[in-house]
Amino acid sequence: MLGESVLTTFSACRNLALVRADISRLPFASSSIDAVHAGAALHCWPSPSTAVAEISRVLRPGGVFVATTYLLDGPFALFPLLRPLRQNISQISGSHIFLSEDELEDLCRTCGLIGFKYVRNERFVMISASRPR
Repeated sequence: MLGESVLTTFSACRNLALVRADISRLPFASSSIDAVHAGAALHCWPSPSTAVAEISRVLRPGGVFVATTYLLDGPFALFPLLRPLRQNISQISGSHIFLSEDELEDLCRTCGLIGFKYVRNERFVMISASRPR
């Protein structure tokens, strides 16, 4: 039954395209995409700022970015002065980059997205923001 429901949903959405691409070079024209979803991926990107800027570029005015990721926790979250050190260590070691809610909001704002919202469940968070109309 679930399979039939999914097929019906895809049949009703003839303009739906699922694309797997390099987050730093999305294969879309500027202002051409209605929505971008990044499921449990943001903390894996080598440069979250480059990725979110690219997402902002391809979103049409009013387009929505939705993502899920894990949040920064522990001493780095408590001491903002340690954040640059944490990010440098993460980039050099190739490990994951975990951000706080404030950093995620700043990232979206810096990349031109507005209306930042989040829903947190312990260390897991879902965020959304949109490109201004």
